[in-house]
Amino acid sequence: MRREQTRRIDVGGVAVGGGAAVTVQSMCNTDTRDPEATLEQMARLAAAGCDIIRVAVPDAAAAAALPAIMAAAPMPVVADIHFDHRLAIAAAEAGVDAVRINPGNIGSRERVAAVAAACRERGIPIRVGVNTGSLEKDLLAKYGGPTAEALAESAARELGALEDVGFQDVALSVKASDVSLTVAAYRLAAERFDCPLHVGVTEAGTSYGGLVNSAVGIGALLMEGIGDTIRVSLTADPEEEVRAGLAILRACGLRNKGVRFVSCPTCGRTQIDLISLAKEAERRLAGLDRDITVAVMGCEVNGPGEAREADFGVAGGRGFGSLFVKGQVVRTRVPEAELLDRLMELIENS
Repeated sequence: MRREQTRRIDVGGVAVGGGAAVTVQSMCNTDTRDPEATLEQMARLAAAGCDIIRVAVPDAAAAAALPAIMAAAPMPVVADIHFDHRLAIAAAEAGVDAVRINPGNIGSRERVAAVAAACRERGIPIRVGVNTGSLEKDLLAKYGGPTAEALAESAARELGALEDVGFQDVALSVKASDVSLTVAAYRLAAERFDCPLHVGVTEAGTSYGGLVNSAVGIGALLMEGIGDTIRVSLTADPEEEVRAGLAILRACGLRNKGVRFVSCPTCGRTQIDLISLAKEAERRLAGLDRDITVAVMGCEVNGPGEAREADFGVAGGRGFGSLFVKGQVVRTRVPEAELLDRLMELIENS
């Protein structure tokens, strides 16, 4: 694919845009006023592969906790601000790596300018977050509702307000919960603006439905070369967001970090508990930072051939299975109860 070329910004040492690798973001769901709990979750998210983390800053107490969080944060931190521009200024003063504001609810242009000044002074980028839930009333009236054109025009206003005060160190998101609307809005944004795009489907849903919606929307845009950083928004543990984001990047050929896991659908030839085996294999491999493909196949006859590109794999039989490496069988008649342990030994000893 051809990546759309955007300007590059720096988020706490992580490059976003300008041809840099697409990064994965998530958001803590801890109380930011509790630095210990927030840092503990950040550590888990970093271990899962998160590149940039966002924290909510709903009040002055949360803003007051930011210095303690920044002192030990394992990755760049973005402060998420709504309604009160003073919180954005306080976050910048606390040393966060970026500020996310939704200018539609932050207030007057003078307030936006004050936030920009605080960020410019410290070299902190701003993500302008535009979404269907906060579109200006006149745009809703003009377009008859939340449309891609309305989102793009709102983005143009807010980016323009920042440019008017000499601030261009920005990223942009134009999100909707509707997948088709989200894709259309980002296509317009990619045509009109050269700032890096933070891509995601907002309020996407639960682990299952939200993952489907995000994979379709984010994946479609990434395959068109649109998107510099992503967040999979799920009503679930944030670690699931990170794993899903990495999986989407791998599926799009944009990230090799981590194990690519392959498993076949069950059928009448399957004579082992393939579903349980595959789930447990995926769980054990989740934290492995190696660029390998692992396959768990249900058929001892066709499995190695169907997963020929896998580095390591299992092909099941009747109560037994075979282990293969690079499509070649290396062990046969391994008892079903031992298959996964023997597979992990192969991988760990390679």
